[in-house]
Amino acid sequence: MQTIPLKHPKTETDDACTGRLSPAFLDSLRNGYRMGPADLACHNAVSNNAAKPLALNRGVARGDDGQFSHRVRSKGITNQRNSGRCWMFAGLNVLRPQIMRDHAIEEFTFSTAYLQFWDKMEKANLYLESIIELRDADFLDRDWEIVNKMAMEDGGWWNYLVGLVEKYGVMPHSAMPETHASSHTDTLNEVLGRLLRSRAIRILDQHADGAAVADLRAGKNQVLAEVYRLLVLHLGEPPLEFEWRYPVRKKKEAADDADEELMTAENQRLTPPETHTPQSFYRKYVGRPLSEFVCLYNDPKNELNRHYRFDRARNIVGNECMNFVNIDTTLMKQVAKTSILANEPLWFAVNMGFDQSAEHGLMKHRLYDYETLYGIDLTLCKADRTRLHAGASGHAMALMGVDLDTNEQPRKWLVENSWGDDKGNKGCWTLHDDWFDEHVYTIIVHRRHVPDVILNLFEEEATVLPAWYPGAMGIQSVPHPA
Repeated sequence: MQTIPLKHPKTETDDACTGRLSPAFLDSLRNGYRMGPADLACHNAVSNNAAKPLALNRGVARGDDGQFSHRVRSKGITNQRNSGRCWMFAGLNVLRPQIMRDHAIEEFTFSTAYLQFWDKMEKANLYLESIIELRDADFLDRDWEIVNKMAMEDGGWWNYLVGLVEKYGVMPHSAMPETHASSHTDTLNEVLGRLLRSRAIRILDQHADGAAVADLRAGKNQVLAEVYRLLVLHLGEPPLEFEWRYPVRKKKEAADDADEELMTAENQRLTPPETHTPQSFYRKYVGRPLSEFVCLYNDPKNELNRHYRFDRARNIVGNECMNFVNIDTTLMKQVAKTSILANEPLWFAVNMGFDQSAEHGLMKHRLYDYETLYGIDLTLCKADRTRLHAGASGHAMALMGVDLDTNEQPRKWLVENSWGDDKGNKGCWTLHDDWFDEHVYTIIVHRRHVPDVILNLFEEEATVLPAWYPGAMGIQSVPHPA
């Protein structure tokens, strides 16, 4: 039998040139490591247990008193369940304290299923319009990739909510409540995605046969009729009008907060029924235009005090893409503090993948001390996390309170999440100030709380960041942890 001679092993110089792991190098790793007592203890711990609880910094977990020097009054915790609608829940949760305060309503919740319906319709239209726009693009083109990758996702930005509310209005939860499909969107998204891609091929075939753009759009409208039907089957048909009434709290003289929170037959009255359209409900109960709010961002990878825009970051054809002024977190926190002290909560977006605990309701830098557990240095700054695609906005929530130190500077923040009241501290998180610097990327705030020097930057032409920039395609939130 013929034998095949072994190739001569590469020299150390050859390995340095090729970057391969050579047998000699692997031998040096084996020979150079001996498990000492500390490593043995770590091995026994992490091989027999989940590492995350072992790394939890107990001093941080037990050191928070849960108190805040100022908090915006609200009531009720929402639950997005198995859907990526955090950006929508956060936006509506920011608006509802004003309704409860101005109209003496004990508790109020918007219908997210209503806006979700129209978000899906608008995204379907946007996808098909993008296919028409890019009909001659190569399938390896990066814009083509992004458009098709995000064909029917749940995610979005604040400007997505603004566009929906301005066009379709809002309604209370009772007018269009949640369905199983609205809060468990995997199957709905899969079917809609398959439908849209299937029909996209038909549109491209029409184009290949020489059809005009008007004919392509006529075909698109037929697809949207199919999309509408599927959405009605899963979410119900959005009402054009609805009736609404609510119990009003009667305020007693010298009543304290605890007394006001009691809702009994003796201290409440029911308002007369009102008939509303979603637009009339928005005008009466929300009132102020959402276009008055601006987006402030912190991305140290880009130049500060500049106006930027994320390309293709929108859900409605013809609307403005998500744009922001990039600022330092010190200024961002001062603006956020001003808003909270004015009893106006904020929509904000973070990276929830680092140092937060749904069990303890905490966000604290180095909450999980992996460096001590493993004896390694894991330092990576915020700019480098963006550079390496390891850090970007992934979840949106409502900022509802602040705790100030003796110098009136923020030391921690109260966060209202949309993961239900069985997560965190009855649905809320304490966000420590050092975590803000590391993992908060975006706040949405009314322009009256923003310095003029920053507002003026929005008048400058925006530098466009591509759709594949980290975080550009919106808050692609994963469902809350089990």
